[in-house]
Amino acid sequence: MVRKTTIVFILLLWFWSCATYQPLKPDFYLESLPQTVVTTLSLDERIATEEAWKNLREGRENKAQKILSRLDYKSPGYYVGYGYTYFALSKYQEAEESFKAALYYYPDMPLIHLGLVQLYQKTGRENLAFAEYREVLKRRPDHTWAKQGYNALKAKKTEEALEEGKGFLSQGNRERSKESFLKALYYSPDSTEAHLTLAKIYKAENNLQNAILHFEAAYSHESENPDILEDYGEALFQAEKFTKSLEVYEELLELQPGDEEIQSRIEALRNRLGIIELSSQYHNIPTREAISKEEVAALIAVKFKGILGDTKSKPPIIIDISTSWASKFILEITSLGIMDVYPSHTFQPQKIVTRAEMAEILIRLINLLKARGSRLIQQFPPEKIQISDISPDNYYHHPITQIVSYQIMDLSYDKSFLPDQPVSGQKALKILDIILNLIK
Repeated sequence: MVRKTTIVFILLLWFWSCATYQPLKPDFYLESLPQTVVTTLSLDERIATEEAWKNLREGRENKAQKILSRLDYKSPGYYVGYGYTYFALSKYQEAEESFKAALYYYPDMPLIHLGLVQLYQKTGRENLAFAEYREVLKRRPDHTWAKQGYNALKAKKTEEALEEGKGFLSQGNRERSKESFLKALYYSPDSTEAHLTLAKIYKAENNLQNAILHFEAAYSHESENPDILEDYGEALFQAEKFTKSLEVYEELLELQPGDEEIQSRIEALRNRLGIIELSSQYHNIPTREAISKEEVAALIAVKFKGILGDTKSKPPIIIDISTSWASKFILEITSLGIMDVYPSHTFQPQKIVTRAEMAEILIRLINLLKARGSRLIQQFPPEKIQISDISPDNYYHHPITQIVSYQIMDLSYDKSFLPDQPVSGQKALKILDIILNLIK
């Protein structure tokens, strides 16, 4: 009787254990096929795929494999399902082959890249896993699981590369150090530390082009870091990029007002560049609908500074420019003969400039530039140009035909020049820029 009771108890225990046993869920991330793919499946394919995925999630890999074997190999779930099944069974080579086969048919499916991410991490190929994370996030930027894994791996690999780079640098091995810091930038393109260290290495090697590239990147991420600004400005100075160097030092001075060393460097750069403090009147020229003589003189003097050179002529006597904001420019341009002073020794700085007067000024400018070595070529013979609104005996006919022959100023559709029309600030700037481009 006791023996019979024992047998019954054992049988009940066996049935109970069978009824309550559940396979362990896999330790990998598996999401469903994209809905856009599911809608293309036949009813049988959909049922089979859902059943295979259910078994995979519940740890029944062999059963999932049997279901998948009934699918056509071109079915979206076939190679993807086999990839995850082999991965769960620790058959990593077969899993990789299946995932890559799936990519051949469905290269944009994040689910496949997610499988490769996990496979590469499991097999210690973190650089490949990182690349697959990027593929997932390229297609689904808000993928929570991928973002978490990507950020964690990014931080880890960046830190490893930075530490490796520092180690090589401390050993005096610059080449290996650069390789490591560039590797850190592969993982974290915005790493200020990597950019800054590379910039300093390249600067020490007198490779200023690469140094500036990395200083600029570091600056773009920490634009208010005084140390970065100072190093960046100095590298630009050494590379003779004086204009940009000046901009950087001026930003640095805003952060460290009163710093005499920075002020001294700014002053040296300004002197080297020949920069003149321009008044607000100059900056307002582009807004003028009709510009004056003083404004034309200022535009030419500033835009062609360093190109026209100095004149050996004594500045003319002008009695009406003492209160003009552009008096210095007027003296310079009249000394060069680009603009005239009236016999009464007046310049009439606020007189509006007409198109005819502008043509004469520009021809004088062009002739001076040509005399100093610039090459400007007329596009049409001046004598062939017909102008409908100015006669050949008009004083301005010659400079107008000359300037039109260079295609710097144009005629209207009816061959009129509109000689008495004023010149706007924007038009004057455009004309002078044309001449600058022609001589460069």
